[in-house]
Parts: sequence; C-alpha cells; structure tokens
Amino acid sequence: MGRILGPKCRLCRREGEKLFLKGERCHTSKCAITRRKYAPGMHGAKSGARLSDWGMQLRAKQKAKRIYHIGEAQFRIYFGKAYDSSEDTGEALLKQLEIRLDNVVFRLGFVSSRLLARQMVNHGFITVNGDTVTIPSFQVKPGDVIRFKDTKKETKLMMGIANKKGSETKSLPSWIVFDADKKESKILNLPKREDFIENVDDKLIVEFYSK
Repeated sequence: MGRILGPKCRLCRREGEKLFLKGERCHTSKCAITRRKYAPGMHGAKSGARLSDWGMQLRAKQKAKRIYHIGEAQFRIYFGKAYDSSEDTGEALLKQLEIRLDNVVFRLGFVSSRLLARQMVNHGFITVNGDTVTIPSFQVKPGDVIRFKDTKKETKLMMGIANKKGSETKSLPSWIVFDADKKESKILNLPKREDFIENVDDKLIVEFYSK
C-alpha cells in the first residue's frame, strides 16, 4: 500500500498543479501552489528548462501515482495487468486505478481527499456487499453495493457524513449510483475513458514503461 510521507503540498508544486492531496485546504488561500507555483527546493524558482521526452513521461507517471497514492511497485503491477489485457493499455491502467475502493469512496463525495477515504477503508467504515473491507486497493466490480458500516455511525467522522448527501455535494461518475435514503451506492458498470476525471496522460505513462 502506497503512503505519502512528508509535506504533501511539495508534491503539487513539483507537478506544477493542484493534485488536491489535502482536501478542503486545496480550495483555500492556504494552498501552497497558489502562493508558490514553482518546484520546491533551493533552485525551484529558477527551474524552467524544457523537459525531455523521458522527463515528460516520468512526470506523467509520478503525477498518476501521487493522485491515487500508489507506490512504484504496486503501480508497476497495475501496468503489467493493463499491458496483458485485451484493452487499450492506458485506458485499462486508468480503469484499475478508478475502481479501487478508496477512490470509489472519494468519488462519492463524502470525504474531501483520497487519503481520508483510505483511512475510512482501513478503519473498517466501509462494507462491500455486506462484508467489511479494510483493503483500500480492493477493486470493485459491477453490481457491488457499498455502504458505510452501521456500527461506525457514532464516530465524529460518520456524524459529519450523516449530515451530507454525497450525490448532492459532488457530481457522481456515471458508473456509480447513490441512494441517499439507504446511504449506499452501487457500481453500475466499469468506467470508460470519458468517465476519467483526473488530468492524467496515460499515453506518456505507457511510453515510459515501454522503453
């Protein structure tokens, strides 16, 4: 399981854009990239050299890893599965990232970041088809029903979630449907290329690993 250690805002600054790693803070004036839109480090403000083709491929790969909070080893496994599939490699890779349970919880709109969504899964807040799942990388499939565990409703986090209506606070992807009354969601189908929201250049990632 990938973990981001150290200042997360430095990662956004390194990629030159907001990756929304800190949730609500990213939408305020406290966002680091709003104040310092240049790479971190002693020479960050002076760096402006054009990236080589390999450099652009590397940045695309690093950006995807940081958005979904995945380590290099796990990312390579995802790429290997995508490469061996009959689908377009880039699309198959992004699909695997999107159907991770922590990402699905984030997409529902109850939490402001994937890190918080991962914490919810790790701590047993989420059930899939009635069974508690504590593995953030668990991949959902069409027909799966995802709910917030009833026994966790008394916690501070769940009290906050209970007052929200996920489908109203954030537009849901077309492949997920949410029942506000039951506080549960269902996976209708696997995401397609037009469903991917994040600005990730999958072609550059494929080129990086194909060398």
